[in-house]
Amino acid sequence: MPNSPGQLRLCALEDIPEGTSKGFTLAERRLFAVNQRGKIYLYQNRCPHLGIPLEWQDDEFLDSSKSMIMCANHGALFVIQSGKCVAGPCSGKTLIPVPYKLIDGSIFIDQT
Repeated sequence: MPNSPGQLRLCALEDIPEGTSKGFTLAERRLFAVNQRGKIYLYQNRCPHLGIPLEWQDDEFLDSSKSMIMCANHGALFVIQSGKCVAGPCSGKTLIPVPYKLIDGSIFIDQT
């Protein structure tokens, strides 16, 4: 499927099954998405504490219960729905959300 004008296709919605996460690298942009209860949450892949990527390994952004986003470096926990850190050295800070659109079963973001 071609990109919509001004939009960049990340992936098909089905590429992120329920209860999983997926990372993306687009030039200088690092992002990740979480599918929880049928809703996609998309954030910049950058810990507010050290500015480093969050994942344990490719596409692994969630804790063992799959109910929180977890930073691999220091174990900080973030609420999936809001990106707010509730435990760890960046407590009270928030992941940066990335706006997206669902178009014909695919996730699109602005190209900028």
